[in-house]
Amino acid sequence: MSDSRSSTPSWTERAASLAIDGRAFIDGFRVDARSSARFDCLSPIDGRKLAEVARCDAADADAAVAASRAAFEDRRWAGQAPARRKRALIRFADLMLENRDELALLETLDMGKPIRYSLAVDVQQAQNCIRWYGEAIDKIYDQVAPTAEDSLALIQREPVGVVAAIVPWNYPMLMAAWKIAPALAAGNSVILKPSEKSPLSALRLAELALEAGIPPGVFNVLPGFGNEVGSALALHMDVDCIGFTGSTGVGKQILQMAGQSNLKRAWTELGGKSANIVCADCPDLDAAVESAIGSIYFNQGESCNAPSRLFVEASIKDAFLEKALALMPRYTPGDPLDPSTVMGAIVDPIQMKTVLGYIEEGKNGGARLLAGGNAVRQDSGGLFIEPTLFDGVEPDMRIAREEIFGPVLSVLSFTDLDEAVRQANATPYGLAAGVWTADMTKAIRASRALRAGTVHVNQYDNDDITVPFGGYKQSGNGRDKSLHAFDKYTELKTTWIRIG
Repeated sequence: MSDSRSSTPSWTERAASLAIDGRAFIDGFRVDARSSARFDCLSPIDGRKLAEVARCDAADADAAVAASRAAFEDRRWAGQAPARRKRALIRFADLMLENRDELALLETLDMGKPIRYSLAVDVQQAQNCIRWYGEAIDKIYDQVAPTAEDSLALIQREPVGVVAAIVPWNYPMLMAAWKIAPALAAGNSVILKPSEKSPLSALRLAELALEAGIPPGVFNVLPGFGNEVGSALALHMDVDCIGFTGSTGVGKQILQMAGQSNLKRAWTELGGKSANIVCADCPDLDAAVESAIGSIYFNQGESCNAPSRLFVEASIKDAFLEKALALMPRYTPGDPLDPSTVMGAIVDPIQMKTVLGYIEEGKNGGARLLAGGNAVRQDSGGLFIEPTLFDGVEPDMRIAREEIFGPVLSVLSFTDLDEAVRQANATPYGLAAGVWTADMTKAIRASRALRAGTVHVNQYDNDDITVPFGGYKQSGNGRDKSLHAFDKYTELKTTWIRIG
C-alpha cells in the first residue's frame, strides 16, 4: 500500500514553487508603482528573495485615495443592503480558508513565523475576524431618542468615508483584518498600507476581497515605506480616518500629521512593556510558568502585548525559575517551514541587531543571563535568536523599561503586591498585564489598579474577537476588536424631525 502522505509536497517544496505578485492593488487591479520603483522582499528564514514589490509613494496614494473616494461617493459599497455586504464579507472569509495554505506560506516566508502558527493562528483568526464583522453588519441597530410628541429624534451611525490603515510586520494578516473588517463592515472604502517588511499577504487579501464581491475601489493595498507612502496617507487631505498599529514613536508622528492636514480621525495601537505578576498563592504554578514562557516566546517575542516583564513573588521565584528553565529547550529556534518548529526567525537584520543589542545591555547592566542570549542557525542564512531569560532585573534597567520586541524575558521579584503593581504601572505604556493569584479579592483589586487596556487573571492572552483591544497612556487610543471598533470608523448623526 502506498503512503498517501508522500504525494503531498512539503512546505519547503511548496515555497520553492510559490508564484508571488508584488504589485500594488488599486481600483480592482494589480498595478506597478507610478514611479515604477520596486524593492526586494527578502525572507528572514534564509535570506532568499521572495519578490520585487511595488515601492509606492505619494502619487500612488493619490490614485488610491481617488479610487476610494469615487467608490464611497457613488455608494457602490456603502449603499448596498446590509445583508448583501454581510454575504460579501463572509465569502471573503470563506476564500481565506480555501486559500489558507497559500496565505500561511506567504506569512511564514515573509516575516519568519512558524508555519504551524501561520495556519492555526494568523489565517484562522484573521478569517474569523472578517467573518465576525460580516455577521455583525445586520445586527447593529441605530437609536431613537426620547422626545415630545411633536418630534422624532434619530441617532444613526454612518461610515466615516475613506479610511487608511497602516499595519505592522509582526502579525501582517491579523492586524490587517482587525482594521479592514470593521471599516468595511461599516461601509467605508479602505486603503491598506502593510509594512515594507511583510507586504505579501495583504496584497493577496485584496484579490480575495474582489473575488468575494467587494467592489473595485473599495479595498486598495499600497506596499512601500512609511516615510514615502505611509506619510502621504497620513497627510492626505481626502483621507477621513487613519488607523495605525506600530511603534509609539511613529504613532506620535501619525497624530501630528493628522492634525496638520485635515484633522482626520487618527486611531493608534502602539507599543507595550506588559507586566505579568505571579503571586505566591498562584492557583497553578505549572500553568503560570507555561503561560509566562509561552506568551513571551510566541511569535519570537515580536508581539506588542508580550509579557516581557515577569514579576514573581520572592518566596516562589526559585521554584518558578527552575520550571521555566526546564521549558526553554522547547523554544529552540528551528526552520519555520518545519511543522514541528515553535519558534522561528526574527523579521529582518535591523530587528536582529536591536534585540541582540538589548541582550548585551542586559548583561552589561548587571542582570543575570540564565538562558539564551545568542544568535543561532547562522549557517541557514536566516535570522534566529535563542529564547533569552534574565533574572535579577532591576526596574531601572533598559531591558525592564524599553520595548525590545524579541524573545527576551526580564524577571523581577517582589514581596508586596501593591509595590509590584506600582512598578508595573511605572512605564509610559499600558497595553496589557497579567495577575496570578487564587485570592479573587487580590485579583480584582490588582486588576483595577493596573493601568492597562487588558488585564489577564490566571491566564494570559486567551481572549478573543468579542472583547476590545488597545492601550492606556502611550500604548495608543481607540480599540480594535469587538463592536467597540465600529466607534473608530463611523460618525454619529442626529436627525431631529418636527412632526405635524
